Amino acid sequence: MKKGCPYGTHRVISPKGVLPQPADVVDNNMEIYDNEVLIDVKTLNVDSASFTEIVRRSCDGKKPTDIKDPADIEKIKECMLGIVAKAGKHKNPWTGSGGMLIGTVSQIGDNYVGDLQVGDKIATLVSLSLTPLVIDEILEMRPAIDQVDIKGKAILFQSGIYAKLPEDMEEGLALSALDVAGAPAQTAKLVQSGQKVLVIGGGGKSGLLCLYEAKKRAGVTGLVVCAAGSERSEKRARDLNLADEYFHMDATDAVGMYNKAMELTNGELFDVVINCVSIENTEMASILACKDDGTVYFFSMATSFTKAALGAEGVGKDVNMIVGNGYTKGHAEITLQCLREHAGLKELFKEMYA
Repeated sequence: MKKGCPYGTHRVISPKGVLPQPADVVDNNMEIYDNEVLIDVKTLNVDSASFTEIVRRSCDGKKPTDIKDPADIEKIKECMLGIVAKAGKHKNPWTGSGGMLIGTVSQIGDNYVGDLQVGDKIATLVSLSLTPLVIDEILEMRPAIDQVDIKGKAILFQSGIYAKLPEDMEEGLALSALDVAGAPAQTAKLVQSGQKVLVIGGGGKSGLLCLYEAKKRAGVTGLVVCAAGSERSEKRARDLNLADEYFHMDATDAVGMYNKAMELTNGELFDVVINCVSIENTEMASILACKDDGTVYFFSMATSFTKAALGAEGVGKDVNMIVGNGYTKGHAEITLQCLREHAGLKELFKEMYA
C-alpha cells in the first residue's frame, strides 16, 4: 500500500498545496492508501443548504419539499452525479458544503490507527466536501429530508472522525441526528445556568436539538426562546415543550427580530443566540438580538461571515461570533443522548427523518 498523509493531502489533484476540503478536485480512486479506510456507502445525508441549492438550480427554483415529479428526481440525480464526476467528492459548487454518510467498513489500511474493524457500520462525521466518493448508482432519494441512498464507495482519512452506529436506534434516525451533531454539542458548551437563549430556526432538525440542550443547560432560572420560520415549525417545537417562549418570523427581518427580542427580554436582549437557519441573509437578525458581550453561534452553512462581521461593525455591536464548527469533543454522544432522554423528540425524528 502507498503511504498517505493523515489529512488526505495525497488525494488532492488541484490546486496543489491545499487540504482536501478547499480542493477543487480530489482523487477518488478507491484503491486505499496505508492509512485510509474504505467504506461501502449506503446513504448520503446532504447538508440542508447544499441540497436546497441543488434542488433549486436543478428544478426551476423548487424547494426539496416540492419534489414529487420523477422527472425532477432525475434532474437532481444528474446534478449530484455531475458534482462527483467533476470533483471526485460531493462538494456543492455553489455553497461549498457537503453533508455526511453512513456505510460499512470494507477495508482498512495496514497503518491505519483506530478501533475500526471490517464490517463496522459507521457514520462519517467529516464533510462530504472533503471525502473521496464514487457513486455507482443512486437507488432512492428522499428530498424532504435531504437523504439519498446510493450504491458506491468512499474514503475516510486517518484524521477523519466517525461514530459507530448505535444499536439502540434505527440507522436513519441516528444519521439524521449525527448530521447536525455539532449544533447541540456546541450549545451544551455555550449555554450556562440562568442565561437567556434564542434559537433561530428552532423548529428545524438542528434547532430542536439545540432547544432541548439549551433548556437543560439554562435551567429553571434561564429563558429559552424558539424563533421558528413558520407557524407549523413553531407548533412542532411547542408540542414538545422544548422552550419557554415561541414565535415564528422571517429570519431575514433583522429589525423585526430585534423588536421581538427586546419585548421578550425586557430590553436586555439575549446572552446567546444560535442560528440554525438554512437560508441567506439571517446574520443581522442574530446579531441585533444579542446583547453586547454576548455570543452568536452561526451553525448555518448559509451564513456569510463577511456580512456578519461588517454588519456587526456597522451597527456598533460588540458580540462574540462563533463559526458553526460541525465538530466538538463528544458531539456524537451528546446528540444521540438528546434523543434517548426525550421520547417525544426521538419519535418526531423517527417520523420526520428516519
